[in-house]
Amino acid sequence: MSSSIDPQLQTMIDNMPEKTGRALDEWFQAISAAGAEAHGDIMKLLKGGHSVSHGYANTISILYRQKTDGGAPSGGDLIDAQFAGAKSGLRPLYDALIAEVRKFGSDVEIEPKKTYVSLRRSKQFAIVQPATKDRIDLGLNLKGVDATERLEGGTVFSGMCTHRVRITAKKDIDAQLRSWLKQAYEQA
Repeated sequence: MSSSIDPQLQTMIDNMPEKTGRALDEWFQAISAAGAEAHGDIMKLLKGGHSVSHGYANTISILYRQKTDGGAPSGGDLIDAQFAGAKSGLRPLYDALIAEVRKFGSDVEIEPKKTYVSLRRSKQFAIVQPATKDRIDLGLNLKGVDATERLEGGTVFSGMCTHRVRITAKKDIDAQLRSWLKQAYEQA
């Protein structure tokens, strides 16, 4: 699991002075001085009062709120939260998927987010998401691959993946699934 900051986020932070007119710490000072605390209020301040684009405003707001809450949760905490409560029975399936992905190479990055885990190489090739208490959805980026009954096609995960496979039991992590996962990895 990667312990460093997400590379895409770091790029946004590095480009922030050029794209928004201020560095991240300067935005934190402006938000604090304005007394904005809620995400919506911070977004309104940044977008309306300072003409910051939606993407940068959202990033600044999230990072500001994480900072005031004592920092971002660790990757392990995010994963634990995803597989807590009714979804705790899915953790062995997640662990089995990650064990398979780690076999692909040392360049695999496992990046936990709040509601899913991004699997990356030079770019994202898959997403693992506990969808229900009984199912994990594996989103795959498989350009040029036809959908099947099991390998559902179409835009899934808000356009971040081209296909989805539903996983409900260890038997679903079979040779066919490993092949699709490996193909997605190789395309990344």
